[in-house]
Amino acid sequence: MVEQAKRTLAYICPECRQSVVIERTAFQLAAAGSELPCPCGKSALKVELAGDRAHLQVPCLFCGTDHSVSCSQRAFLHEHLLAFSCARSGLDCCYVGEEDAVFAAVGRLEEAVDKLEAEAGAKGAFLDELVMHEVLSEIRDIAQRDGISCTCGSHRWNLQVNYSSVDLKCADCGGAMRIPAATASDIEDICCKYTLLIHGREGAGHDGL
Repeated sequence: MVEQAKRTLAYICPECRQSVVIERTAFQLAAAGSELPCPCGKSALKVELAGDRAHLQVPCLFCGTDHSVSCSQRAFLHEHLLAFSCARSGLDCCYVGEEDAVFAAVGRLEEAVDKLEAEAGAKGAFLDELVMHEVLSEIRDIAQRDGISCTCGSHRWNLQVNYSSVDLKCADCGGAMRIPAATASDIEDICCKYTLLIHGREGAGHDGL
């Protein structure tokens, strides 16, 4: 019997503030709309696959509302890691992908949440000034060797600096890539990269968050 492909989904419950990590087979997710609750019973991640799109309702720890997000069904069922973010905070609120990648991403997010709580009331321009400076420095070094490009073929891009992340946006197709800039792990992650590839928007030659 062939083992079915599995997807791991994760978010942080805004009520009990614990990480919720759930594994489902692709068949379970595709069969019907799924509600993936936190064990505390006070929040749930909702997933619906319709046509060629995946639609999610994500409880958000950072702004207290549910985010409606979507992506292609192909990406939802096959990408190594997808991250969906809270536009207000710039922090990730949900992950979908392979087990190891999701657990690593959740670990980094938990670090960021701990830092946010420790520094509540002392908010500066960034969650961590040193981390943001190092991440921007690494991005600048990659850009100087023309290492930033898009899957649509473009090497033209724009940069937006957020409170705890940096967004790279393709100037031609509009695809986007979010780079976390909140913890020491984020510095280590980007230091390992020689290039950065923005995922172009589908239908324009490129796909992003």
